[in-house]
Amino acid sequence: MSETIRVLIADDQALMRTGFRMILDAQDGIEVVGEAIDGADAVRQFETLQPDVVVMDVRMPTMDGIEATRRLSALERAARVLILTTFDLDEYVYEALRAGASGFLLKDRPPEELVAAVRVIAAGEALLAPSVTRRLIEEFARRAPTAKPAELGRLTEREREVLVLMARGLSNAEIAAALFVAETTVKTHVGRVLHKLGLRDRAQAVVLAYESGLVQPGD
Repeated sequence: MSETIRVLIADDQALMRTGFRMILDAQDGIEVVGEAIDGADAVRQFETLQPDVVVMDVRMPTMDGIEATRRLSALERAARVLILTTFDLDEYVYEALRAGASGFLLKDRPPEELVAAVRVIAAGEALLAPSVTRRLIEEFARRAPTAKPAELGRLTEREREVLVLMARGLSNAEIAAALFVAETTVKTHVGRVLHKLGLRDRAQAVVLAYESGLVQPGD
């Protein structure tokens, strides 16, 4: 990633795109490099502009944010996608996380939260800490089939502990406190979990933890 975070905005409403651009372009270290009118346009522009983060509306005509996220995640240079949604318990959001999104944000949140979300996702983290996100994942994980992937058997006992705590929405600092280890040790464990499971970020790890049955909704 370059020093300046390059952002592509995808939303079918021109006023929303303009508003997001004004918020993000006003920040040091963030540059909006393009605007897309739907998911298909976002995929086309991504390959040309090579942004660090795609701010993606979930509901758009022609190609929605879920399908666009799925296609972007399949590229050799996979995108980091921040999904925007109107409703906190939106089934589309869970599907977007499964498709490869790194997190989501409600459209009615304050501008500073959009800026913070872009920075978090650009840094390689996942936007999963808010309780609303945990609630959403738990709600829709109830409908997912339970089948443990073989890769889970490659994790050490401590790595499985870390994965469970990640799935419960704990930050690295909170995991470190719970396990009585240094935060740098937790970062190492998180990296090993992602590598062994073939996952890009924490968002994918959380979804896998619920879908595999390693963590049960409501735990």
